[in-house]
Amino acid sequence: MNSGFSNCDYEYKKIKMRYHKIPDETVRRLPVYFRALRLSSGQGWESISSKALADFVGVHPWQIRKDFSYFGDFGIPGVGYNIAKLKKQIGGILKLTGENKVVLVGVGNLGSALLAYPGFGLYGFKIVEAFDNDREKIGRKLNDIVIKDVCEIATLRNRGIQLAIIAVPLEAAQSVAEALVAAGVKGILNFSPYNIVVPNKVKLINIDIATELAQLPYYTQSGRVETQKQ
Repeated sequence: MNSGFSNCDYEYKKIKMRYHKIPDETVRRLPVYFRALRLSSGQGWESISSKALADFVGVHPWQIRKDFSYFGDFGIPGVGYNIAKLKKQIGGILKLTGENKVVLVGVGNLGSALLAYPGFGLYGFKIVEAFDNDREKIGRKLNDIVIKDVCEIATLRNRGIQLAIIAVPLEAAQSVAEALVAAGVKGILNFSPYNIVVPNKVKLINIDIATELAQLPYYTQSGRVETQKQ
């Protein structure tokens, strides 16, 4: 799937973006497109059509075109998208152009698995600090990260680390979130099954694996299973 794009140098800096008008659903799909482009590039592709990209990620082609329309004209009608340039553009939109440092709070079974998860590197994320309140864990090294006392979260201030993952028991989630916000964290991925409250200036994303799993029996036992396009 090769094609020439010598006359189509779409620079990220030329894209007119209005972030406050972009639907959250579109932002959630952009990392999926980014991953698909990384995989297709690894297979030797240089260009890709909206249909091929749609088949890759499981959405309708019109959805991809609509999502991209919020940021400018990325492709060429009848030709498609240059994968390298589109990947760079999406990376720029998502601020994935450099290394994003992340801290992890809670190094139990889930936290330990997250600390070892290699998929973060695909998007340029690197967990650089890990905190816990278990005296038996503090001071130990796990995946080259020395686990620190949760009381040391305040030391993150002025270090430019704005992203954090919370994987603590529900009774500790709110206090941990408040400590992270006080230390300058602006984005939190919360794996705790607790409705954390944070200031409007902080972006909070909640992930409850058990809640997601709890949806499946409804579909599998009621005969309502069907392929759904996003």
